[in-house]
Amino acid sequence: MHLEKIRESQGGRFDRYVIGSLIIVFAFFVAQLPHTFAVINAVGLDQLATLDVAGMLQALPPNTTLMLMLLPFVFVAALVLILISYMHNISICAFITSRAKIDWKRIGFSFVGIVLLNFLFFIISYYSNPSHFQWNFDPQAFAFLFLIAIVLVPLQTSAEELFFRGYLMQGLGQVFKHRIFPLLITSLLFGFMHFGNPEIDKLGPLLMVSYVSMGFFFGIITLMDEGLELALGYHAGNNLLISLLVTADWTAFQTNSLFLDVSTPDVYVLAFVQLPLLLILLALFSWKYDWNNWRQRLISSPKA
Repeated sequence: MHLEKIRESQGGRFDRYVIGSLIIVFAFFVAQLPHTFAVINAVGLDQLATLDVAGMLQALPPNTTLMLMLLPFVFVAALVLILISYMHNISICAFITSRAKIDWKRIGFSFVGIVLLNFLFFIISYYSNPSHFQWNFDPQAFAFLFLIAIVLVPLQTSAEELFFRGYLMQGLGQVFKHRIFPLLITSLLFGFMHFGNPEIDKLGPLLMVSYVSMGFFFGIITLMDEGLELALGYHAGNNLLISLLVTADWTAFQTNSLFLDVSTPDVYVLAFVQLPLLLILLALFSWKYDWNNWRQRLISSPKA
């Protein structure tokens, strides 16, 4: 299977993944400096220390902030692929999937599926509570947003999947023979990465349930499908629609979207409402791609 084939090709060289991970994390923080410098230029160095996360996001025009926030992920995606190719001597195809070639149909199915589902849920929410949404369309600002989002959002989500469900999961697979441990660790780390988001600051740590559950969902479909394709498509479709369709002034994505959510957020709804949807999607993927041997693929170690 995929993790086991990578482990066999790397000979258990976990040290390479530790070094590579440190390089990636360091590069990510360095790549965030342009955003920090732009905020300093806008508000002044003396005011920087007074800004919380939301203040940092609101210090610049929304499209500028979004572009500067997403650019570091471009470097992460490129760096992961460079390290895989030259430090680990693994082909990009073998890194992403156990199949002979990357399955773009899987990526497309997952992408289109979540876009349609999220759009359907938005329509239901809008007509159920129209006062919760405010029309926010600005043609010029939205056109710029569309260009930024269509290029950079898929790169941002791909960077997260390549790092967490690809590089980290395969690196941990060098140490742990049972798949449950890479799944647990990468899912929790994925959730922790979002701890600094403004919605966590506003609504509290309970909202971390949402991010950790998403981490488990992405990890499960990666392990069950023996490849990153479904996670790549889903993550890109989800974030792209969010950035373009509806945002709120308390979220990480504060964009010139078509609508603003002006309702009072309920942390319990936001933390747990997606869990039934994720279970339904797991059932759908399982049916479509004929998944079986769940225990072996998620907990123990299938034979390569």
